[in-house]
Amino acid sequence: MIVLGALVAAAAFFLQGPITSLMERFQPPEDYSGAGTGEVVFMINEGDGGETIAGNLEEQDIVASSEAFIDEVTSRSEQPIFYPGAYRMANQMSAEDALDALLDPENKLENTFVIQEGLWARDALANAAAATGIPIEELEAAASDPQALGLPAEATSVEGFLFPATYTFGPDVTADEVVQTLVDRSFQSLDEAGVAPEDRWETVIVASLIEREAGSEADAYKVSRVIRNRLDANQFPTQLLQFDSTVHYGTGDDTLVTTTDAERADASNPYNTYVHPGLPPGPIGNPGDVAIDAAQHPADGPWLYFVTVNLETGETVFSATFEEHEAAVQQFLRYLDENG
Repeated sequence: MIVLGALVAAAAFFLQGPITSLMERFQPPEDYSGAGTGEVVFMINEGDGGETIAGNLEEQDIVASSEAFIDEVTSRSEQPIFYPGAYRMANQMSAEDALDALLDPENKLENTFVIQEGLWARDALANAAAATGIPIEELEAAASDPQALGLPAEATSVEGFLFPATYTFGPDVTADEVVQTLVDRSFQSLDEAGVAPEDRWETVIVASLIEREAGSEADAYKVSRVIRNRLDANQFPTQLLQFDSTVHYGTGDDTLVTTTDAERADASNPYNTYVHPGLPPGPIGNPGDVAIDAAQHPADGPWLYFVTVNLETGETVFSATFEEHEAAVQQFLRYLDENG
């Protein structure tokens, strides 16, 4: 009997973990009840999906578990749509109340705006003006002295240094505070990426090209290599980048994908990399973290050309020879014909 009792006790000990795990599988995830207490600000950033939002809610102790929030999302008859911005929430809310709060426009705080990767400075400042109510003229004036904001000596504008992110400001924020915050956030990203202050200017120019030209994160590192290869006179004697995105920046038209023969031949456009060798005179947009990293760590490869052959999927063909590139261009032209 003593031996039998010992065996039973041992079996119970070793089976306790599996039995507990099995029971937990059939129990609902941990959840709070009610609308919670206190007040916290919860941020939904551009690109955040349901799982990311759920994890962030749990991390801030707004919900008891990400699983409970996800279960609540999937139980709704209509799939909830989440918008970037700052939301007024509470501590320890039930998953149901937390989801309702995020879907209630009344809980979305004002003075919140998003700068997307690659956005031109003029449009970034326009977003800030629309969200904060600060006149665009005041924001432009605050951005008019790049060196006073800490930008490199070469900078003639804030282009490239208004970091892509979601921003929320108080009701009394000034134009100077808004612009300096965006610039400081750019410096923060560059510092975290290991970019030395003396290398900021060239890094941001290259990153801005990558941001405008790459169709995916993986392509960003290949585009970076194409830029480096083309700037190498031994590999590409003309050192012409031949990017449509730079031409567009010089013409001030951000709505087009291609360029005309006349635009590509226009030497009066200082950003026309079809006629002016080397890097353009400044950034052509505001790059994010991936583009900054790609600028510093180009992929290994012999590519000198690339072309996006499908505007819907972003599929891009990289080529080492002009003949390969011409075949890819024909593929792109067929895509344009077939898709109007």
